[in-house]
Amino acid sequence: MPNTKVLPAKPNALDAIFSVRKPVIGVIHLRSLPGAPRYDREAMTDVYAAAVRDAKTLADGGIDGIIVENASDMPFSRPEHIGHETVAALTAACMEVRGAVDVPIGITCVANGAIPALAVAKAVGAKWVRVNQWANAYVANEGLLNAAAPEAMRYRAMIDARDVAIFADVHVKFGAHAITADRSIAEQATDAEWFDADVLIATGARTGSPTERREVDEVRGGTNLPVIVGSGLSPEQVPQLFAAADGAIIGQWLKEDGLWWNPVDPRRVAALLEAVAKARGVA
Repeated sequence: MPNTKVLPAKPNALDAIFSVRKPVIGVIHLRSLPGAPRYDREAMTDVYAAAVRDAKTLADGGIDGIIVENASDMPFSRPEHIGHETVAALTAACMEVRGAVDVPIGITCVANGAIPALAVAKAVGAKWVRVNQWANAYVANEGLLNAAAPEAMRYRAMIDARDVAIFADVHVKFGAHAITADRSIAEQATDAEWFDADVLIATGARTGSPTERREVDEVRGGTNLPVIVGSGLSPEQVPQLFAAADGAIIGQWLKEDGLWWNPVDPRRVAALLEAVAKARGVA
């Protein structure tokens, strides 16, 4: 283990958001939104209806929280390419989801999109923003991400959004998203916490790349924050990973045929949550 400087513990954001131990969070992948490069002019009423359908399937199945994500164009990945119309559309979609279900919601973005995502979260009452590459924002070689986290921290304070938690990805498999391959997993965890993250996510290089118990333990070695699993979780992996993690985010596995662009499959939700219940020791 490298010589990391783990910061003192702070209030547990998972406990503040969820009433259940080791929460399971599902993901709604929105169809492409206005202003985004792949927007195909689909009526927003249809986009909202699909989002609400998936949200109800997740919530009725017992999921503890829901992330709203614009899957076709990673939301706010490049603010100069995705502008105010996308922000407005995501805000409206989140409001539709919040009105349809009674579980906490969050938003996904990448590090240089955290400022608009925080604004949307504050406006719609979302409880967290999942920030892909939050840790990387400081150490990245790509100028695109440099200084994104400090700017977002200042903005978070300016709009009084400290009640919106930062769930920060720590990439446990170096690959397409992990541009800090020269740093250990524990160092990435420490980096993310240094920039005021509240929860760390042990996630693979790509959605569906399973996280392993060893990697969750390595993330814990660099932080006092809660650590959840962010990719590749299936019922077969629940017993091992829930023994190590404080919760999980599951996206594509809960969709029909395990494909992220398909609707949520209630049978998969039931199968996953049955495994989770056993792991929690309440089944």
